[in-house]
Amino acid sequence: MTSPRLTLAATLTFVLTMSLSGTSTANPTDDPPGTEPSASAPVDVDPNDPDLKLPDGATLAQAKVLDIKTVVEEQSGDERREDTNTSVTLALQAEVLFGKDSAKLGAEAKSRIGGVAEEIRTQNATRVRVFGFTDDLGSSAHGDVLSRKRADAVHDVLTQSLNDADITYEVRGYGEQYPIADNATEAGRKKNRRVEITFPRSQS
Repeated sequence: MTSPRLTLAATLTFVLTMSLSGTSTANPTDDPPGTEPSASAPVDVDPNDPDLKLPDGATLAQAKVLDIKTVVEEQSGDERREDTNTSVTLALQAEVLFGKDSAKLGAEAKSRIGGVAEEIRTQNATRVRVFGFTDDLGSSAHGDVLSRKRADAVHDVLTQSLNDADITYEVRGYGEQYPIADNATEAGRKKNRRVEITFPRSQS
């Protein structure tokens, strides 16, 4: 029986940012490197347009468009899916794939990853990112090693399933970096223990 899914967010944002003299407008990202939005602004904005009503001394930063992002999560939390207009990210909970403190995949886990491989094939993706993450329990060094081993294990199944020399993989272990939930609760830590698989959407 398929678990009910909850749509958590769907947004489209056109961002025009202002920078005041002597003030930085750089915003740090909470996403791992390589996952930044790639869309560019579709229109030119005249910074001298009186309708903008800029304060004295203010200037416009470069306009940009953030991707539409839809996030759907199984009610159990076992799987989380993010779709944008350019990519798909599937986050599989570590408990679904591995035993406690283990990087060994069982048959059911391999079958689930095989389903992800089928979607990658359907999207004709030639670039795939496999990122591992842990919660903040235990040492940071241990989390870094475990998350990388788990990412490597998922990568191995994907390469076997896809058997495509034209696909380039980026495999990383981020340990406790980039949590998606609060590590103060077990429910949050469970979400943070995950492996994310990201690949571009087909443009056809």
